[in-house]
Amino acid sequence: MLFTTILKDNGGFLRCYRKGRRVGCKEVCVHFFPNRSPYNRLGITAGKKLGNAVTRNRVKRIIRAAYRNTEKVFPIGYDIVFVGREGIAEKSSTDIEQFINTRVIKEMNRAVAADGAQQTARNKTEK
Repeated sequence: MLFTTILKDNGGFLRCYRKGRRVGCKEVCVHFFPNRSPYNRLGITAGKKLGNAVTRNRVKRIIRAAYRNTEKVFPIGYDIVFVGREGIAEKSSTDIEQFINTRVIKEMNRAVAADGAQQTARNKTEK
């Protein structure tokens, strides 16, 4: 992956869950939070409710393939956590790509714009 490293530490996952924004659908939920670095960090979770190890690994492969194909459209500098939900094992990576393109990217761009507006307002009040 070009602009992405793997999110491994539990603190990064918890920060995304608690402080980050969330976009979800029936099959997958995406949490994201700015990490102030020149790259994204990707985390994927697939809990035991989804099934056995084979099913959970399939879910992770589907999400990873979808992310890899849409990586160039993601804004840079975010921790991104994908959480697999029931029903994702029957989906293909193109279905998840469509969700990413239609909902996730729009919400992330909206968050980038809102954060930029907040910083500009903060800078004006400090002067």
